[in-house]
Amino acid sequence: MNVTEYLKVWADSYKHDLTADILPFWLANGLDRKHGGVYTCLDREGRLMDSTKSVWFQGRFGFVAAYAYNQVERNPEWLEASKSCIDFIEAHCADADGHMYFEVAADGTPLRKRRYVFSECFAAIAMSEYAIASGDKRYAEKALELFKRIQRFLATPGFLEPKYLPALQARGHSITMILINTASRIRAAIDDPVLNTQIDESLDAIRRYFIHPEFKALLEMVGPEGEFIDTCNGRLINPGHCIETAWFILEEARHRNWDKSLTDMALQILDWSWQWGWDEQYGGIINFRDCRNLPVQDYSQDMKFWWPQTEAIIATLYAYQATKDEKYLAMHKQISDWTYAHFPDREHGEWYGYLHRDGTVAQPAKGNIFKGPFHIPRMMIRSYSLCNDICNDIYHEK
Repeated sequence: MNVTEYLKVWADSYKHDLTADILPFWLANGLDRKHGGVYTCLDREGRLMDSTKSVWFQGRFGFVAAYAYNQVERNPEWLEASKSCIDFIEAHCADADGHMYFEVAADGTPLRKRRYVFSECFAAIAMSEYAIASGDKRYAEKALELFKRIQRFLATPGFLEPKYLPALQARGHSITMILINTASRIRAAIDDPVLNTQIDESLDAIRRYFIHPEFKALLEMVGPEGEFIDTCNGRLINPGHCIETAWFILEEARHRNWDKSLTDMALQILDWSWQWGWDEQYGGIINFRDCRNLPVQDYSQDMKFWWPQTEAIIATLYAYQATKDEKYLAMHKQISDWTYAHFPDREHGEWYGYLHRDGTVAQPAKGNIFKGPFHIPRMMIRSYSLCNDICNDIYHEK
């Protein structure tokens, strides 16, 4: 394989698809030019199906639009879209206690809160990325303050409703991994010791609690000290989440001049999770597995969702950058070939989100409360940059 040529082709593809398809689709169909922010419940052709707004996606699109501005092209329309989402968040998306809503109406009327702090995490990375794009340091300071609020929420007993009653004490992988990425994105805009401390604590928790070599797996839920919980939920492997965690760790390893212990941990997670996730019969990354190979409880367990595929694309590029081992480029080609053969909608633009195991479309909507302009454009932006970075590495090694 001519590595440079391969990566340049993909870099051009990522940039083209982002700028000519994905972002235009959402700017034309999703951006709310009356109330601000973004709608995500769009049908196959981009028509609005539901005006309920996901607070997650106000932050997610606020981040993506500014991230594209910073990494790909200084398009003022993208910067304006980012600011629109952030303004909507600040005006409408937090309750009096500072905890953000999960869903609001088109005009920002509160509809629903949940026990999570993911809305806050996405809002924080939107503010930090906008600070970099706009040069307005105030938004980096807002992001840092919001991050410290997240930490207070998590540390205050009883503030966030627990997932289970006291009889089942558990730790969750999701919040552990997302705090790594949230802190690292804010750190790009503003320096504060609390960010590195949180990253270190999350990395230590993944190593100590969630990695279970006896199953060659990273588990989604464990006991307070990492104990294996032998239930359907305790045995759950979410390959997409694990692969996403792997590249979050590789990104941090790169920040630390390719720290060997972090690189090794991330590659182990990626290799294990690929083995659990890749569907040898039909291709693609499957939703869920059971670490004992027992039947999985979730009804969507054998479906192919859009986001695990995008996380695998990023992770394999990071793994190749870290190792120069062409097995990771082969994995990148494997997941890319399958993903691009099944998810993009060549007729109406953007990507389908939900496929059956065999790759046929389960439902054609382009968005809902959980799918919208985040994983796909983030993959294209991050992968575009990675391809160019690796090519530059190769050039300077000659």
